[in-house]
Amino acid sequence: MARKSRPSPNPTPELSRELSLFHIIMMGLGMMIGAGVFLGMGISIGEAGPGGVVLTFALNGVFAMLTAMSFAELSSAIPRAGGVYNFARIGFGRNASFLAGWMEWFASSVAGSMYALTFAIYSIRFVDALGWLNPLYESFGGDPETVILVMERLTAVITAGLFVYINFKGSSETGKAGAVITMGQTLFVLTIGIFGVVAVVQDPSRLQNFTPFMPEGWSKLLVTMGFTYVAFEGYEVIAQAGDETIDPKKNLPKAMIYSVAIVTIIYVLVAFATVVSVKAGSEGVGQMAPWEWIGQFKEKGFGEAAARLMPLGNFVLTLAVIFSSTSALNATIYSGTRASYALGRDGMLPGFWSRIHEKNRTPYGALIATAAIVIFTAAFLPTEDVASSASIMFMFLFFMANLCVIKIRLGMGDELEYGFMMPFFPVPPILALIMQAVLAVWLVHMSVIAWVIAPIWIIAGLAIYLLYSKNRVIAADHEITIFDEQRNYKPKGYPVMVGLADPDNAVDLVNGTYKLCASKKKPHVELIHMVSVPEHISLSESEEYTEPGREAITEAMLYLSMHFPLNTTIRYCRNIARGIVSAVKEKKVKLLVLGWHGKPEDRLFNIGATIDPIVERAPCNVVIIKGSEKSKQRYKSVLVPVSGGPNSAYAAEIANIMAEPDAKVTMLKVDTGQKRGFKLREFALNQAMRLRLKPDRFTTKTVKAKSSVIAILREAKNHELTVLGMTNRPLGQFRGLSVPEKIACRTSKPVVIAKAGGKVDSLFKRIFS
Repeated sequence: MARKSRPSPNPTPELSRELSLFHIIMMGLGMMIGAGVFLGMGISIGEAGPGGVVLTFALNGVFAMLTAMSFAELSSAIPRAGGVYNFARIGFGRNASFLAGWMEWFASSVAGSMYALTFAIYSIRFVDALGWLNPLYESFGGDPETVILVMERLTAVITAGLFVYINFKGSSETGKAGAVITMGQTLFVLTIGIFGVVAVVQDPSRLQNFTPFMPEGWSKLLVTMGFTYVAFEGYEVIAQAGDETIDPKKNLPKAMIYSVAIVTIIYVLVAFATVVSVKAGSEGVGQMAPWEWIGQFKEKGFGEAAARLMPLGNFVLTLAVIFSSTSALNATIYSGTRASYALGRDGMLPGFWSRIHEKNRTPYGALIATAAIVIFTAAFLPTEDVASSASIMFMFLFFMANLCVIKIRLGMGDELEYGFMMPFFPVPPILALIMQAVLAVWLVHMSVIAWVIAPIWIIAGLAIYLLYSKNRVIAADHEITIFDEQRNYKPKGYPVMVGLADPDNAVDLVNGTYKLCASKKKPHVELIHMVSVPEHISLSESEEYTEPGREAITEAMLYLSMHFPLNTTIRYCRNIARGIVSAVKEKKVKLLVLGWHGKPEDRLFNIGATIDPIVERAPCNVVIIKGSEKSKQRYKSVLVPVSGGPNSAYAAEIANIMAEPDAKVTMLKVDTGQKRGFKLREFALNQAMRLRLKPDRFTTKTVKAKSSVIAILREAKNHELTVLGMTNRPLGQFRGLSVPEKIACRTSKPVVIAKAGGKVDSLFKRIFS
């Protein structure tokens, strides 16, 4: 007997819910309208031209909205601190989730140090312009470069320390401080955009700056879009606020969608203002096109443009960048802290990371660790290439989020309570995946050093997971946990799993399993019972729900253990279907035998029942047995309705196994008047040949009827057992019962429903179901 991965019975400290919709919108905008967009504006106009810079931000906004919808859907269903870490754990398991959280922590922390340095550089530049550093120059022997460098680093450390303290004081203070700063930066940025519009109204000739529209060619758009894509990643920090947001299922999706829409409009407006800021032929521009003149200054181009556009342009720009860098610094410290806190909360990092301050209700352990990375990087390390590594990891995170939204919608759509579901699923995440893959390739060429740093951090994370986290992780509610396992034999041969629900259907399953196993070479039987625990009950308190499963397993063992090697497992979970599919994959089962429990109450969607998702997702052959009061161990007359598909062939194989050697096995074709090229007699002969049977093993019968269900039910009355192939259909299809299910519901005779695994399932379904 083994007991594994027991969840922690101790109550987990909770973060306080104080952030409103306004606070988290401001938090997302603060992350997006960072200093990077100002640096990227001049580079983008130089690379792609006047029309290109506007299209860059417009198209990036569209593609960012696709990923934002993925984040919105996932956050509305899983509103917990950790963001992509939580999504990956539920979608792809612990390994992927640890890497997601590990990368998210690194990316946010290093981005925070970059914003701290950006604030310091512009602040010291402004102070130096006022002449306030002149006394220091004299004190240090007239070496301004050294003085400026030291002051920049010192200011960056002090600034980072200040925002670490603000985050320590609590999410309310963090949200309020971030909201005030973001309002300030948004005001300054909008001021620049409004000045651009006013300039065009006063002088329409400035619109000539857009001619030619794309002087460098359309291919340059890919370059500039890749360079500026991370300027739209504020929805990631919003996802981190799940534990602290008021009414998160509604407010998180709204904040993500609204923030991306707002920031896209602002970016396009600022890009427009940048293009029209310089008048053709003005002083200093000469014969150059205005966009060329701005582009020659590269990252400083936007500053030069703003200085030409409005009075006190340099001063306003400096204030805008200062506000932007501090708001982004606040958001990245918050995001990095929550990402590492999630790792500590779930046991993937030491308990220090999960400590919460009793008074402030903030994760101070994770905050200290995040602060160490931010301050160390800001004080000592060159941030350009490290920041590129952060960009690459953010791209990896967005890629994983889009994979997760597909995986979780298909695999757990019937379990989760969504506050938002994206339209046209799964088109948006697939489009986003393609675009992110293209941009990630471009980022490879942007920084070679970044592609050295990123793998080193990922390899270090893998080492920590394998050496520490793997055996210490706390089981989450969505995970399948082994309660009781008896392994009497080492699995060999042909693995067969029998899902037992209660003692009432154990006899029918035992009889069917015996015949199915007897036809295989060296069969090995795994008896499994999944304990479905209600949401309000802790998994650690679920032992009282195991009694029916123990009785069913004991009854099955009494018979089957005399004939085949046999192991047993009792597991508890929130969803039986997912638990069984998980066990099938873990044990590498080739045949799954289940009992029929009748028509489910809610048939609005097929995924609402237990059997349906198992049949759809199990990567093996599945046999569903419905017994009756007159069930027999020996069947002399078996009916097999067929239509020619792969499941019909498998149904014929199962019928041959269930029937006695001298039994009559009748293949039935119902002719409803539809034109089909299915030849029944030829199909029967082919199946007999495939199974190495005598040609007369299968007899054939064709009947004409308007309803195939009525015809099959009429014929089933004259047979002791009916075996049907499962109807193939898309997962979660909006429809009623399938033909095999209707037969099983309406006949009093025993029924077996068979589904062939492996080749029938699509690659898409294997990956995401």
